[in-house]
Amino acid sequence: MSLPPSDRELVTEALGRDPTTAESAMFENLWSEHCAYRSSQPLLSAFDSEGDRVVVGPGDDAAVLALPDPETGENGDTYITMGVESHNHPSYVDPFDGAATGVGGIVRDTLSMGAYPIALADSLYFGGFDREHSKYLLEGVVEGISHYGNCIGVPTVTGSAAFHDGYDGNPLVNVACIGLTDAERLVTAEARSPGNKLVLAGNATGRDGLGGASFASEDLSEDAETEDRPAVQVGDPYAEKRLIEANEELVDAGLLRAARDLGAAGLGGASSELVAKGGLGAHIELDRVHQREPNMNATEILLAESQERMCYEVRPDDVERVEAIADKYDLGCSVIGDVTEGNYVCTFKGETVVDVDAEYLADGAPMNDLEHVEPEQPARDRPDPDLEAAFEAVVGSPNTASKEWIYRQYDHEVGTRTAQKPGDDAALLAIREAGVGLAFSSGADPNWTEAAPYEGARAVALENATNLATTGATPLAAVDCLNGGNPEKPDVYGGFRAIVDGLAEMCAALDVPVVGGNVSLYNDSAAGPIPPTPTLAMAGTKAGYDAPGSNLAGEGELLVLAAGEERSLGGSELLAQFGGTDRFPAVPDTGTAFVEAVADVADLEGTYSVHDVSHGGLAVTLAEMVGEAGANVTLDGDALEALFSEAVGRVVVETTRPDAVREAVPEAVAIEHIGEATADGRLELGVNGTTLSYTADRIAALRDVIEADVE
Repeated sequence: MSLPPSDRELVTEALGRDPTTAESAMFENLWSEHCAYRSSQPLLSAFDSEGDRVVVGPGDDAAVLALPDPETGENGDTYITMGVESHNHPSYVDPFDGAATGVGGIVRDTLSMGAYPIALADSLYFGGFDREHSKYLLEGVVEGISHYGNCIGVPTVTGSAAFHDGYDGNPLVNVACIGLTDAERLVTAEARSPGNKLVLAGNATGRDGLGGASFASEDLSEDAETEDRPAVQVGDPYAEKRLIEANEELVDAGLLRAARDLGAAGLGGASSELVAKGGLGAHIELDRVHQREPNMNATEILLAESQERMCYEVRPDDVERVEAIADKYDLGCSVIGDVTEGNYVCTFKGETVVDVDAEYLADGAPMNDLEHVEPEQPARDRPDPDLEAAFEAVVGSPNTASKEWIYRQYDHEVGTRTAQKPGDDAALLAIREAGVGLAFSSGADPNWTEAAPYEGARAVALENATNLATTGATPLAAVDCLNGGNPEKPDVYGGFRAIVDGLAEMCAALDVPVVGGNVSLYNDSAAGPIPPTPTLAMAGTKAGYDAPGSNLAGEGELLVLAAGEERSLGGSELLAQFGGTDRFPAVPDTGTAFVEAVADVADLEGTYSVHDVSHGGLAVTLAEMVGEAGANVTLDGDALEALFSEAVGRVVVETTRPDAVREAVPEAVAIEHIGEATADGRLELGVNGTTLSYTADRIAALRDVIEADVE
C-alpha cells in the first residue's frame, strides 16, 4: 500500500514541496483507515462519552474512570482505565504472534495512563468450526493470548468466542484491558512543555511489523499468510513484564510528564501523536534509537512496530533517573530528542528526513464520505425441526458450547483479584483499594448483527449490561471495538453505520458512557466481508465482592425476569443450525429498569443463582445452569420460541424467596414462574406436551464439542 494520489496532492500542497520518502510513509500510515478512522470518525459522534465518573474520555490511549465510594456513592480516589484493541489481520497471518501482540499492545495502552494492568478480556471470532483452518486459527490465537498474558501476570478473566462462516477468511481478535491507578499517578498522552526530553524505553527496534497500520487498512489477500508476514509484530512477554514493572516505578516516582505506547505506525506514530495532542512539535534524532538490526534506514526506524516499547516525555533533570530505572529492569533506553514549539522534525545521519506540522500529520487526514445502503430485516421463513433434535443441535453448537477449553488455558487468578471466574456471565474483580467489586463483560454475537445490524447491536449492549447485573453490579462505562468489512461497499457500510447507531442508542438509554474504543475496517477477504461485529467491553461496580453465580444450588424456585415480550427467532442459533429466517426480536425499551432490577435481585438474601438468557435461548441457559443440581421446568407458548428465541433482557433466577423478588422488581419487568431447582442433576423440560429429559453428564457431553474436536 502506498500514499494515494489524492492524499499525496494534499500533502504536497500543505508542505509546499514533494514529501520525502520518510514523510510519504508517515502520512501513508498515520492517514490510513487504521490510524485516522477516515470512514468511521464521522459516525462516532453518536456515542455519549460523558458522565460523572469519566475522568479521561476518548482520544487517549485508554479511558479513565473514577470508582464510586461504596458508602457515599461519590467519586472516590481510586481510578480504573479501560481500553480495547483489535489485532485481526495479524492474527490471520500469524495467529500466535498476532494475538499475543494484541495483548501486549492493549496492556501498554494501560501503562501509558499511569495504570497497572489487572484484567484482560478476549472476544474471538472464527470461521465455521467444521473447517480445519478455523481450528488451526483458534488454537494459535488462544495459545498466543495465554502465553503472553500468563507470562506478564495479567489475568484473562472474561470474554467470548463465536464461530460463523463470515469469518472464514478473516478472524477477529479483540482484547480489552482494565488497569488501576489514582489521581496522583495519572499520566496522559499529551506533551506538556517545550524543552522536555523524549525518551524511548523498552525493546530495541527491529524491522518487524513494518507497515502494520497500512496492512490493517486493506482487505486480506488469498496469499496474505505468506506475503504479509513481515507486517506482523513479534512479541516478547518477558520484556513486557519488565516494562510493566519499570513503568510502575517511573509513575510512582513522578518522572513521567506524558507517555504513549508504540503501537500502530511505531515510533513515528507515538511521538508525533504525543506532541500533536499538546499543540507542540519535536526534534528527533533517529540515529539515537537503540536498534537490534543493522543498517536500518530512517523509514524503518520510524515505522517499525517492534513491540514492548514506550515513548516518554521527561523533564531534563529526570533523565538520569529514568535511565537508571530502565537499566535496573534490563530495558533499552534512548534519549531521542526534545519537545519543541515548532514542527515535528526527524533527522538521520545529519539529514532532515521529516519536517511537518505534527497536528497535520496526526489529525489532518480527510474524512471519507461513503455511500451506504440501509440493511433490511429478513422475512419470516422458519424451520420445523424435531424438538429433541433441535435441543441437542443448539446446546451442542460450538457457539453455545462450553468455552472451558479456551479459558482454562489462561491464568485467571493471578493477582488474587478474581472473585468470580470465567464461565459465568461476567467476571467479578475485588478492587480492595476502593472497597468495591468490579464486574467485567465483553462480547458480541455475529448472528444477531448479521440478521439485524441496528437491533442486534442494541441487543449486544443490553446483554453486556445484563451480564454485569447478574453479579449485582450496575454499569459504569464501556469501550467498543467496531469491526466491519470494506466500507467502500455500500451494503457493508450500511451495516456498519447501523451497528454504530444501535450500540450508541442503547448505551445512552442505559446511561452507560462509551469512553473509548477502536475501529477495525477492511476485514474483507476472498471469502467476503465479515458480519458487522460491535464488540462491547463493559464494566460495572457493586459493594463487596460476592455474587450468586449461574450454577443451580437445587434449593429454590425458578423465575424468569423479562424486560420485553417478543420471542421471534431471528439471529438465533436454531436458525444457524436448521436454516430459515425470521425477524430479530425487538430489544425492549425498559432495559434500564430491567438491569437495575436484576442487580437488586442478585444481591437479595435467598438468591442462589442468576443467569442471562441470550445465545441459544432459554434451552442453553437452563442447560448451562444444570450440574450437581438440576431443574424441573414447564414452558408455555410456541415451543421453538419458548426454548430458542434469543430475545435479550431476560434472566433465570433461582430463589428461596420468590415474594422478595417480586417486591424488588418494578411493574415494567415481567416475572414468570417456570419450575423448581432439584437435587438430582437432571434437566426435565416440558414444552406444550413434549418432555425432554437429560442428565447433567449428557448435557456436559453435548457442550464439550470444542475440547473434543481440538484435542
